[in-house]
Amino acid sequence: MRSFGFHRFLVAAAAASSLLVGISTGAFADAWPSRTIKLIVPFPAGGAADTIARIYSEKLSEALKQPVVVENKAGAGTAIAAETVAAADPDGYTLSLAPAGQLTILPHVNTAIKFDPFKSFAPVSPLASVPYVLAASPDAPVSSVKDLVAAAKKEPGKFTYSSCGPGTLCHLSGELFKSLTGTDLLHVPFKGSAPAVNALLGNQVNLAFDTLTVLAPQIRDGKVKGLAVTSRERSPLLPNVPTAAEAGVADFVVDSWFGLVVPAATPAPIVERLNAEVIRIGKLPDVRERLEAQGLSVTTSTPEAFAQLIRTDYERWGRVVDTAGAKLN
Repeated sequence: MRSFGFHRFLVAAAAASSLLVGISTGAFADAWPSRTIKLIVPFPAGGAADTIARIYSEKLSEALKQPVVVENKAGAGTAIAAETVAAADPDGYTLSLAPAGQLTILPHVNTAIKFDPFKSFAPVSPLASVPYVLAASPDAPVSSVKDLVAAAKKEPGKFTYSSCGPGTLCHLSGELFKSLTGTDLLHVPFKGSAPAVNALLGNQVNLAFDTLTVLAPQIRDGKVKGLAVTSRERSPLLPNVPTAAEAGVADFVVDSWFGLVVPAATPAPIVERLNAEVIRIGKLPDVRERLEAQGLSVTTSTPEAFAQLIRTDYERWGRVVDTAGAKLN
């Protein structure tokens, strides 16, 4: 009987402990936020990522009744920002704008990073995405994907393409195109999109793979040739540029998405509140208009669906990295 009584005591104690933890977590979440929240962006001010962060931070500030301040932490291929967020307290006061490459490519190409894309963060929701564009220089002897594939197969290694850096989505988009078309293109990496596009404008390289945001103005102005967009539908910003599928490369689909994540172990009620606000904000007409003007599309979802997107893209780009041998160390 004494043993049975002691067992009941342990059960009751465990239940009480669980209740207290639940009450503590719930109370903490109810009190959140009570001060300024930081939104870490892994790029300098300006550009697509910074634009997304500032649009959502403005609306989150209004909804949460506390300032949501954008903090730009560029460097190390977005690793500095990711490591900062991974090491932050999981209290809902540090958020991260995570680009696709940070969570799905960087872990494959850089073994020195100090974060795990699955264990270090709790996904909240995607925020926006932008397709890539394959463009040719003004003097390139090709005007379509069909021309390019035929010419590249005739002279392997002759055609060059610039990227915004080794191991980036710009680089691996080119490697994916090569594997899908059976072509041999020479990769020429640069430190960022600006010098990569300048090399294209100056005919120093034949091709470039970069976002619609970066290349659309150059294509519209007739400074470079748009060969294909990597979305499933044509972009309103480039209605005369075919999709990769229309151009004959059906599986060449590349979306550069940007999502919101928080440190792992952030209380579930906070993650749920952030998710609800992000989805609501993404439906606002002015938010959609501001993003679409930059070639960006709103792409929100549940945390679970976002986690699956990260896993799927991680595995997909891992295969591309292995095929290309793209390693930074």
